[in-house]
Amino acid sequence: MVNRVCLKGKLHRVTTTHAELNYEGSCAIDENLLEAAGISEYEQIDIYNVTNGERFTTYAILGERGSGVISVNGAAARKAAPGDLLIIASYGVFAEAELSNLRPCLVYVDAGNRIVAERTSIPVQAPF
Repeated sequence: MVNRVCLKGKLHRVTTTHAELNYEGSCAIDENLLEAAGISEYEQIDIYNVTNGERFTTYAILGERGSGVISVNGAAARKAAPGDLLIIASYGVFAEAELSNLRPCLVYVDAGNRIVAERTSIPVQAPF
């Protein structure tokens, strides 16, 4: 049996609201966004900073519901600044047989980190 690590949930192009160096490491995320993306508190997440190219791993903690907060904390605060655009992704381990039914929770937001769209697949883009 083959298992694969695949995308489970994604917050696409959220805006960093805070970078708190002197805080216990993690990333505080608006609880509405966590729920929409299927990310649990304390779950490992990967963060891809669209603004500066940094990529790092941390874990999610609950941010105030409806606040739009995306606070990168601890040492990771050196990798993101307020205003930076981030992609936050979570992954799961899936058996080969599960892959045909895999539907990740893809969440798209506006500049205030309010949900504007939710999808279960990435739209096909025209070739370059």
